[in-house]
Amino acid sequence: MTDTVETVRGPVKITDMGRTLIHEHLYVTIPGWEFEPELAEFDRDAFIEEAAGKVVDLEEFGVGTFVDPCPIELGRDVGLIYEVSEKADMHIVCTTGFYFEEFGLPAYWRHQDAEDIAAHYIKEITQGIDGTNIRAGAIKVATGEEITGYERKFATAATIAQVETGVPIITHTEKGCCGPDQQDIFAGGGVDMHKCVIGHSCGNPDPAYHKKIVDRGTYIGFDRVGYEMIHPDSLRADNLVKLIDAGHIDQIMLSQDKFCHLKGIKGLPMTREEITEIEKLIDDGVFPAPYTDIFTNFLPMLKERGVSDEDIDHILRVNPQRFFSGEPFGANA
Repeated sequence: MTDTVETVRGPVKITDMGRTLIHEHLYVTIPGWEFEPELAEFDRDAFIEEAAGKVVDLEEFGVGTFVDPCPIELGRDVGLIYEVSEKADMHIVCTTGFYFEEFGLPAYWRHQDAEDIAAHYIKEITQGIDGTNIRAGAIKVATGEEITGYERKFATAATIAQVETGVPIITHTEKGCCGPDQQDIFAGGGVDMHKCVIGHSCGNPDPAYHKKIVDRGTYIGFDRVGYEMIHPDSLRADNLVKLIDAGHIDQIMLSQDKFCHLKGIKGLPMTREEITEIEKLIDDGVFPAPYTDIFTNFLPMLKERGVSDEDIDHILRVNPQRFFSGEPFGANA
């Protein structure tokens, strides 16, 4: 167990985290964007100003910590994250770890052994990232709709790094698939289950799937709030209440997986018309919705379903603090 969490500005006491959004992003890129000359322009100062302003807005709702589990190859820029953290005076946690095969896993790393990949993760956790003294506070693991051989190797590397360093694992699951398979890999590597959160589980609409996740003893991520194109938030709210009613409030993590800037959208599997529509929404400042959307739109849905302010605070404050401290469920951080 530990009484601090590593942020981009250094260690912070667990008790000073405040409410925490466990899975958000600032700056994300789709690999290969750099070969499109028209995408090369990026006003870094303007971005920092914009992102910091959006992050600052969270303070009204008691948020003190913002976790950005951006994969290494999706444009992770710890210097940029640091500057936003400084300007917004918000604790921001970054991660080590690569994405899933369809959108990541660079060839250089694909063909290395799990132990070599783990050594890189451990270096970023214990020494620093990209020549800085900024250290990762968690490990990112990502898998597709079926876990590939490469994805399994990278997940195995994460277990080695987790056991060695003690920092927790935050995962991406594609369309809410393969959470139990991720758990199998983590358990097989000797990882304590309460040191993992199986992300994007709300992407699966089936309460039986959610029960499988929590019954194995990990945290469960309802961390794509607002992704109405996948499932309506009303369904997320219904399923979250079922978990609370079943006694699993200690295992729930809430977040949105939003971003402030996305570069290379044409690399996503969408039609030209869909891409054009989304690009217009981004240009108009409509998409994505602000980080505060979870508080103004989703939490009222929970309250309408009988979830108390105390329960909401438990999910947003107590659970993340316990997660980063390494305490088992039921213990206050």
